[in-house]
Amino acid sequence: MSLTVSPELLEKAQNGKVGHDEFIACIAESLPYAWGMVTRLVGELKDGGEEGVQNLTVPETEEQWGQMFRMFSSDSMRNAIQRHFGVRLAFQNCCKPGVFRPDAKDAYEAFVSPEAQLLNQDPTLVNC
Repeated sequence: MSLTVSPELLEKAQNGKVGHDEFIACIAESLPYAWGMVTRLVGELKDGGEEGVQNLTVPETEEQWGQMFRMFSSDSMRNAIQRHFGVRLAFQNCCKPGVFRPDAKDAYEAFVSPEAQLLNQDPTLVNC
């Protein structure tokens, strides 16, 4: 499962009444490593003058790898996180997600380009 959902939140979802903050809290509690990494990158972005920042820390455990995959492969989670922080997320792989200012078109396009994806390949991470 991607998220750990309380019975109360599940009931709200079944009734179509889950608020943004409740969903964000569920993501943060269920995926603490991935949430912490995104929070750190958002802080770096806001503290610096760059258009975007990238994670360069390789997850150390299978659980951490899995959290990254689950967070970034979900459109609903990614969209909620983007709204929550007011940023744009991008994902080359579980080691190298990026956080961008919403108006950072050139930096974002460079990060998601085929060239950037190919240059990001690392033979030690084939089965990550």
